[in-house]
Amino acid sequence: MGIRLICGLFGKTRHAYYDRQWRVQDVGLKDEIILQHVLRIRSEQKRIGTRKLLHMLAGPLQEHGIRIGRDYLFALMREHSLQIRVRKRKAVTTDSRHWMKKYRNLIKELAVERPEQVWVSDITYVQLNRRWGYLSLVTDAYSRKIVGWAFRGDLSAQGCIDALQMALQQRQYPGKGLIHHSDRGSQYCSKGYVDILRTNGIGVSMTENGDPYENAIAERVNGILKAEFDLYASQSGLRETTRKIRENIRVYNNLRPHASCDYLTPEQAHMRSGALRKRWRPKKYPIVQKEFV
Repeated sequence: MGIRLICGLFGKTRHAYYDRQWRVQDVGLKDEIILQHVLRIRSEQKRIGTRKLLHMLAGPLQEHGIRIGRDYLFALMREHSLQIRVRKRKAVTTDSRHWMKKYRNLIKELAVERPEQVWVSDITYVQLNRRWGYLSLVTDAYSRKIVGWAFRGDLSAQGCIDALQMALQQRQYPGKGLIHHSDRGSQYCSKGYVDILRTNGIGVSMTENGDPYENAIAERVNGILKAEFDLYASQSGLRETTRKIRENIRVYNNLRPHASCDYLTPEQAHMRSGALRKRWRPKKYPIVQKEFV
């Protein structure tokens, strides 16, 4: 039977049939272009989420004359099994039951409006092939840039001190006031750590009641490195994992757009000042950044 007769039986014209075929081919080509760009981004940021991808794809797709929405990209990622599954594991890295002095929370009602106004610190864990490794991070609360880090095979204060020393060496605005905020772990309350902060004129601030929202930015950065950069576990040893972490932090700081910083990368945001627009629904966090109306 001919196409004309079959189309007539269904009340359609032959042109409508071919138009449908052409549109299917166009959609297939569009999806292929999108997926190629997704895979290119994922080659460096293997577990970056779909919302970040949507923002990063806008420029490259515009060159092809392609515009897509969030739901379209979510459906396409789901169809090709490219969505990221979040894994949850837990290890204890904070011991606040110690005799050392604990400090009050200085940033509870503080509006962070410039880089190097507040640094937040935390420790997270990485499971190695035969042991645990512990990653100490110092993050700028305004730009979300990781300014200092250290990876060690123990939970001593030295890892936190090494990360803090790195942050101090790379400081870009040394003449302005700075507050260091952390949990009440023994590493951050240790004399060696506090002495470095005091010597450099940095205010000491700590969480007060164990609520994770009191150090939400540091917790969020930990989660990004683990979920998007696959740092839950490593089949390698300490040295190889350290190399991987160094590369992941480079990509995070320089390539990954951050929804809390108007989709700037942390490195770009670190060169700004003033309020940065948030691209997510605001929640009640202890550090508040003003939003443009």
